[in-house]
Amino acid sequence: MAVGYGAGQIVAPTGDRHGLVLLLKLRPLDFWGWTWLTAGTIALVCAWLPPRRDWPGFLAVWLVATPWAMAYLLSWWPLAESPRGWVIASIFGAWGGVNLVAIGWDEPPARSEPPRET
Repeated sequence: MAVGYGAGQIVAPTGDRHGLVLLLKLRPLDFWGWTWLTAGTIALVCAWLPPRRDWPGFLAVWLVATPWAMAYLLSWWPLAESPRGWVIASIFGAWGGVNLVAIGWDEPPARSEPPRET
């Protein structure tokens, strides 16, 4: 999802930038698109790593989703630039939060015997 979102921001950037005012003061939108793309690529590469070594992928997505959540939240309150900023902030916050929580999830145990035929 992060790769797709980043590619979308690079190829066809979002039209409504009211919630991104703070981020756009730091860097242009194509920079943020490449940041999303990089985080998603790290996550894809880490998905194939052995259990307990895949955490950098989850962390990368959390690290890019958090500034977006905060920018939208602050654009809603106190800046009052985006009346629905809290909605988008909750989406990015939840997405980042799931990735952060997934770092600590236990992997299912490996099967030691083949499945039985019924």
